[in-house]
Amino acid sequence: MSTDPNKSAGGLLGDALSHVSALVRNEVDLARAEVDENLKSAGVAIGLIIGAVVVALTALNVLSAALVAALTEAGVPAGWSALIVGVFFAVVAYVMANKGTNDLKLRSLAPSRTAKNVKRDAQAVKEAYNDK
Repeated sequence: MSTDPNKSAGGLLGDALSHVSALVRNEVDLARAEVDENLKSAGVAIGLIIGAVVVALTALNVLSAALVAALTEAGVPAGWSALIVGVFFAVVAYVMANKGTNDLKLRSLAPSRTAKNVKRDAQAVKEAYNDK
C-alpha cells in the first residue's frame, strides 16, 4: 500500500481493492498452472493403464502358449499348466492396473498448493484488518 499518511479513505480503499484484485489473479493463475501439472500426471497414469492393457493382450497369447507347452513338457498336466500360466498373467495385469489407478486418484488432481496459499492469504488479510 501507499506510504502517504494524508491519503484519503477512497484512495486507500482503491489501493486495497487493486491489491486484492492482483492477489486473486495471481492465485487463479497458480491454480490453473497446478491443475495443468496434475492433468499431465493423470495423462501419464492413463498411459500406464493403456500400456498395461496392450502388454497384457499382446504378450498373453504368445507367452501363455509357450509356458503352457513348457509346463506340459515338464510333466504338468495341460489343464494345470494353463491354469498356472493364466493366474500368473492375471497377477501381473492386476499389479500394473493397480499402480495406474493409484496414480490417478482424484485428490491428486486438486490444486492443493493453491488452496493452502488462499488460506494463508485470507489469514494475512484478516490479521491486517484486525490490527487496524
